[in-house]
Amino acid sequence: MDNLHNINMERSILSSIIFNPMLFEEVSSRLNPIDFYLPAHRYIFSAMLECERDDLPIDEEFLKKTLNQNGTFDENAMLDILSTNWIPNVGAYVQEIKEKSIKRQLIALTGDINDVAIEKDLPAREVVDIVQQKLYQITQESGEKEFRESPEMTHSAIEYIKEMKSRGNSLITGIDTGFHDLNRLTTGFNNGDFIIIAARPAMGKTAFCLNIAGHCLDNNKGVAIFSLEMPAEQLMLRMLSAKTSIALQNLKVGNLTDEEWERLSDAADDFSKKKFFVNDQGNVNIHHIRGQLRKLKMKHPEISICIIDYLQLMTSVTSGKERHLEVSDISRGLKLLARELDMPIIALSQLNRSLESRSDRRPMLSDIRESGSIEQDADIILFVYRDDVYKQKDEKEKEERSKKERDKSGNIVEYKSKFIEKPTEEAEIIIGKNRNGPTGVAHLLFHKAYVKFVNNNKSGDEQDYQNTKADFINNLPRG
Repeated sequence: MDNLHNINMERSILSSIIFNPMLFEEVSSRLNPIDFYLPAHRYIFSAMLECERDDLPIDEEFLKKTLNQNGTFDENAMLDILSTNWIPNVGAYVQEIKEKSIKRQLIALTGDINDVAIEKDLPAREVVDIVQQKLYQITQESGEKEFRESPEMTHSAIEYIKEMKSRGNSLITGIDTGFHDLNRLTTGFNNGDFIIIAARPAMGKTAFCLNIAGHCLDNNKGVAIFSLEMPAEQLMLRMLSAKTSIALQNLKVGNLTDEEWERLSDAADDFSKKKFFVNDQGNVNIHHIRGQLRKLKMKHPEISICIIDYLQLMTSVTSGKERHLEVSDISRGLKLLARELDMPIIALSQLNRSLESRSDRRPMLSDIRESGSIEQDADIILFVYRDDVYKQKDEKEKEERSKKERDKSGNIVEYKSKFIEKPTEEAEIIIGKNRNGPTGVAHLLFHKAYVKFVNNNKSGDEQDYQNTKADFINNLPRG
């Protein structure tokens, strides 16, 4: 076990920080207290973190004071550190200590595997999921967190407020959706959020999510999509249509002008440079998504958002359960995964057909299929609604019925549809639930040919947005 720790290196690192506190930032960005093998060294490094947090000097006197307050002062360990020669370049030592720490954690993981696989006799899929989660924690240097204490939480909250103030001209605290009215109501999609986007078929929920994905890519954010219904090539066609404003139907048949070919080539070249990943395997379960997304996030930390299209097509690994219980497991698993990976996860969802029998067909929370657990787990629930879809459908049904109706003379009563199809339709993004903000409606426009949602600047909401932003900035603390 001697090759799994090096006490002298640990002393050298701690000594170097005490004699040259400027090194602390470099060390603390790569090491955590758990990375030190000797408990006394862990306590001293934790005390250094406390001093740094409280803007106190990281020197012998303040370290002793902090350690005594915590009841962890070890005089012999401190003397050993102070008598160790410090080094100006600690990079190699830090790397070595980190390597040994990871090896120790991996050895501890083998004991965990034995516990869950043999002692607890858990199913193989659950064992694999537990192992993947712990491996992700080790490689992300997060470790297993226990209770967070008040000073650390308070400091973190103040730092967050300072960061928000430094942004000054923005109400967005999370991922920019690209839609100002939606951003105003949600402050963007924040890390750890589990977001449901639900609609009846043909409303454009997939297009809406792809538009958000496209905006993220334009801002150099990484995007991962699990497409359970549509091949990756079809998704890319839709994104190219939205980006180039070339009709999707023309892209499908290759009917393009020279100028459109040039735009398409530029857009394709731009997409090829982005961190954009699609898994279009049709039959996946929550364990598969967790494992794949963890691996992708480890390899590409810049992945900032994940989209799953759609939730009801996911399968459960637990057989014999009723479907609503399976969906409950899936939604809870996705919420926990969003927290674990510290990123927003969007899941699309179907709505019950029963809403179409109402006079007002705008969706409500109870319209979500297997809605109980989904409503509970989701941080934000959005409904995509376009009234023109129902107007067109109603007029078409009247036409069909009229062909079967006759007047008193036996003549067919012919009805001509009054619906005029428009290239651009008004759309509503209804916020049915917003755990950390208001509900409301974001008004957009939908370009049918390009399967593209855009801001509805004519609705007056842009001015409301600007006014809200101005009020926010004017009420910020000064000084």
